[in-house]
Amino acid sequence: MPQKKINYVSSFYLFNLILILFFFQNSHSFSQNLKSVKVIDGDTIILNNNKIRLHGIDAPEKNQICKNTKNIPYKCGISSKKALIRILGSNLVHCKKKGRDRYSRIIGVCFVNDTDVNQKMVKLGWALAYRKYSKDYVIDEKNAKENKLGLWSGSFIKPWKWRKNKR
Repeated sequence: MPQKKINYVSSFYLFNLILILFFFQNSHSFSQNLKSVKVIDGDTIILNNNKIRLHGIDAPEKNQICKNTKNIPYKCGISSKKALIRILGSNLVHCKKKGRDRYSRIIGVCFVNDTDVNQKMVKLGWALAYRKYSKDYVIDEKNAKENKLGLWSGSFIKPWKWRKNKR
């Protein structure tokens, strides 16, 4: 009888260990230092060969033009991309998968240390809260707009409207 109890307990622990390893291996989390992170634009990165679209935000397209406070055109898509590069710095980037979009890109919330990168882009005014998909960063957008930060310091077409007009 004691031998059966030991086998049962051993089997129980082994089964749980396998489950833990399975879930750990299949967790929807990616981490990498900046050397392996490629910034595509203000709301998309490549991390560990995975294209990740930042959840809940929309940034200007790379070739999008906006106007600054003096009404002078500038490449706001490039400015947004540069802002994301500055936020990431040379730090460890960690992303949590939220799902996939219609283009099969991973939708994720990314972090540098404990800072939500998606939120930081909106807080600095270089991305907008993408209300069509999330309300997570609406307050951050409102604050950036009130303080005329980033894009809000001049005039611009919202990225989703700009893309629609380009089709």
